[in-house]
Amino acid sequence: MAKKEQWLLLTTAPDQLTAEIWKDILVQNGIPAMINPRDVISFMGVSSLPCRIMVAYGYRQKSQEILDSLKPAEEPTDDEERPSNRT
Repeated sequence: MAKKEQWLLLTTAPDQLTAEIWKDILVQNGIPAMINPRDVISFMGVSSLPCRIMVAYGYRQKSQEILDSLKPAEEPTDDEERPSNRT
């Protein structure tokens, strides 16, 4: 008998569309991932409610690194020096 996969919570996406994108990126990188089935409302279309992204045990750290790499670079604050357009 095959061992049942243990799923761990990775993060919560703001909506189902974002969750589907994140899940697909993880799967494309070889990580077993899914959206928590209780968060998806398939008979009503795409859910605008938060959806939990689950990954197989042992993949949490790598998964988090992949999702972190998708975040845009932070804007400099007013206290930080910004590049000048002067020549």
